[in-house]
Amino acid sequence: MIFLLLILAILVIFLLSVTLILLIVGPVLLLKPHRRSAGFYRQLGRPSSPEEAGLRYEEIIIRTAEGLRLDSWLVKSSGPPLGTVIYLHGVADCKIDGIRMARWLRDSRYNVFLYDSRRHGESDGEYCTYGYFEKKDVIAVIDYLAGRPDLGGTPIAMFGTSMGAAVAIKAAAIDTRIRAVIAENSFATLRSIFDDYQKRMIKLPFHYLRNLVIKRSELVAGFEANAVSPLEAVRKIDIPLMIIVAEQDHLIRAEYSHSLFAAANEPREMFSIQGAAHSDTWEVAGGLYEKRILDFLRRSLE
Repeated sequence: MIFLLLILAILVIFLLSVTLILLIVGPVLLLKPHRRSAGFYRQLGRPSSPEEAGLRYEEIIIRTAEGLRLDSWLVKSSGPPLGTVIYLHGVADCKIDGIRMARWLRDSRYNVFLYDSRRHGESDGEYCTYGYFEKKDVIAVIDYLAGRPDLGGTPIAMFGTSMGAAVAIKAAAIDTRIRAVIAENSFATLRSIFDDYQKRMIKLPFHYLRNLVIKRSELVAGFEANAVSPLEAVRKIDIPLMIIVAEQDHLIRAEYSHSLFAAANEPREMFSIQGAAHSDTWEVAGGLYEKRILDFLRRSLE
């Protein structure tokens, strides 16, 4: 009996210790993703600025509603623009990832606006909220574009990948100036992706501990995880939507993109890429990737 009580006491102490540690460490892992820098892309042999890619560009600072700085680049079309594409990167990434896309979109007569999301790259921000505050940052970007005589008359499309895809869908549900959305490897709800992240990063065996981490994260960053639901937002938009999905995605389950497509209104289209694992959709799909995106943009923004 004494032995059993001792084992029970050890388990209780262990659970209390784990809970305390996770309440401190968990929110940091979720709300403060690593800031990917230019050095990461140099190691890959990729350009770390538009200039290195041979692109003329403007450096721009956008201010959010709270006054945070969003470090941004504008690459203007090589000819009379057909539209402006706002590129939204994924979690822990930065605007540098969009440079390679900016090159062929520019050559295809689109302006491209790239910026570091709050708490990413060179932008301000203490916490990443995966779309809760970020969707309003998109509105600040569009306000800036609308205020420029050389850009204000061009239709706007969003291209978001991973977290950026979720932000694009959320923004389109509240700003009618967005004419089209391309969402690549989006999550469906923040609660589900938080759960997936925690299982993968923290490997928690108990569901209640994961819920405690989410609740603590909400209190720390002042947001509501349940309110971040691209699955709910996609039902509110009726503009052209392209869902791109890496069918063997190892970070965000492909089923989330399929659920978004099922819930979306027309006009919608799915671009399913077999063999792609998350960030390699372009490499796996090859030239078809560019063709499908350009065809979609031309149909949507004409």
